[in-house]
Amino acid sequence: MRVWDRFLSDEDRAVFEASGWGAFLGIGERPALLVTDVIYGFTGHVDEPMLDSIATWPASCGPNAWAAIPHIQRLLAAFRGRHMPVFYSKGMPPRADGLGSPPWRSARLGRPPAPPAGFDGFDVVREIAPEPRDVVITKSAPSVFFDTHLMAYLTSLRVDSLILCGTTTSGCVRATAIDGFSHHLRVAVAEEATFDRGEASHAMSLFDLNAKYADVMPTADIVAHIQGMPDDLYPELHARAPATAVP
Repeated sequence: MRVWDRFLSDEDRAVFEASGWGAFLGIGERPALLVTDVIYGFTGHVDEPMLDSIATWPASCGPNAWAAIPHIQRLLAAFRGRHMPVFYSKGMPPRADGLGSPPWRSARLGRPPAPPAGFDGFDVVREIAPEPRDVVITKSAPSVFFDTHLMAYLTSLRVDSLILCGTTTSGCVRATAIDGFSHHLRVAVAEEATFDRGEASHAMSLFDLNAKYADVMPTADIVAHIQGMPDDLYPELHARAPATAVP
C-alpha cells in the first residue's frame, strides 16, 4: 500500500499500468543525500497540532514534519556512517522591501512571525543539525539547484544520484527532484522522510514524482542500500572543513 493509493481511481491505475510509467531505476554508484528545507519555519519549534503551529509559524507543516524527523535522522546516520556527502538547503531571509523574492502566494508570508526566544525560522532543526563536514546551501527559490552552487559540488564529487528528503513534498522537494532529473542524475525520494502541510498534495506529488522523475522509496530500503555500500567512495570528505552556508 503506497501513500497515494487511496487518491487514485481505477482508471488512473489502469492508465499508468498500461503506459509503463513508474519503472524502478535504483540508486546509482555514488549517491549523496540532500535534506531540503527542514527549518523551524516549516516545522514549528515543537510538535503540536497543525493549526496551533501555523498560528506562530505560517508556513509550518506541524506534526507531519516531526513525524518525518526520525526518518531523516536514520538517513543521516547511514550516509555519515559510509562517509558519503550530505547537503542541506534552507531559505534565504527576504529583504524588508521584498526585492529579489518570488511572489509567494500566501497572505501571511509578508508578515514574518515573531518566533519564540531561541528559535529562528531559517535555522535547521536542531535534531538534525548539520555536522562539520556537511554543506549547507542557502536558496531563494523552490529548487535547490536554482541559482546555487549545488550542481558544481555534485559534479566535483562525481555524484551520480541524489537522495531527497525534507519539505515541502509538493514544492521544494518536487522542484529539486525535477531539476536533478533534468541534470541527468538518478533521483530517489525517501517517502517517510518527506513531508508537506497537505495530505493530498503530499501523496499525489510523490505519486507523480515516482511515475516520471524519481524512485519514491521506503526510508528503510534506502538506509539498507546505503549501509551495504563501500565506505571509501569519497575519501576527500574525511577532511571536510567546518560547515558554512554557501549560495
